Amino acid sequence: MSDLFRLDGKVVVLTGAAGIIGAEVTRLFLNSGARVFAVDREEALLEQRLGKAHDSLMTCVADVSSKESVGRAFAQLSGKWGVPHVLLNNAAAKSANFFESFETFALDEWNEVMAVNLTGAMLCAQVFGGAMAERGSGNVVNTLSIYGIVAPDQRIYEGSEYLGRAINTPAIYAASKAGLWGLTKYLAAYWGHRGVRVNAVTPGGIFSGQNDAFVKNYSDRAPLSRMAEANDIANAMRYLASDAAKYVTGHNLVVDGGWTTW
Repeated sequence: MSDLFRLDGKVVVLTGAAGIIGAEVTRLFLNSGARVFAVDREEALLEQRLGKAHDSLMTCVADVSSKESVGRAFAQLSGKWGVPHVLLNNAAAKSANFFESFETFALDEWNEVMAVNLTGAMLCAQVFGGAMAERGSGNVVNTLSIYGIVAPDQRIYEGSEYLGRAINTPAIYAASKAGLWGLTKYLAAYWGHRGVRVNAVTPGGIFSGQNDAFVKNYSDRAPLSRMAEANDIANAMRYLASDAAKYVTGHNLVVDGGWTTW
């Protein structure tokens, strides 16, 4: 049964590959036998966090909010490895004033984040997912957030900082992730008869350098009494990407330490 969780022979497109989750997913998927096409718009971070490209890792600098850029990425991939087996929409953006209050959040920054978090996933689904649907098999996994399915608990942000800056969860993040869950369900129904599964993973808060006040506030609110680690999320993504989940579609796998149970 353990062989079902292997990814041998699978070509995986991963956007946001240089991020905290993306880098961990890349390592795990490579160790599970996949070939990973790692996409990110930050060229320096791609090399810093993933290392040099090799036989099972191809990197690509692309902007998922641009259909032309996504098209060029598809051409690069298909010219070497063909149509992928898995698309993992993991790219997410922060604007310059990401933590601005709702009342004064700028419209251009709202559109900037939405263009990556939701429209970017749609464009990648059109280009990469469309090719999988045409072939008659494939698998899409979208990265959501607990704040796409429940509202942030504002109390946890009292005294909270990240890299010395006060933090919160802006409305654009919640709205874009909620929209991505809607897109997930739509595409699961739309492509099911063409052999393409579409699912989502909802991560809870991942520790990435938040201050002690935030870690305590968050952990006290979670039934498992800790924040997530990147590998907690990566393992859930591997399950949905693997044949162990071959009868799972339209599902949201919530990996939040029980946060959304209350």
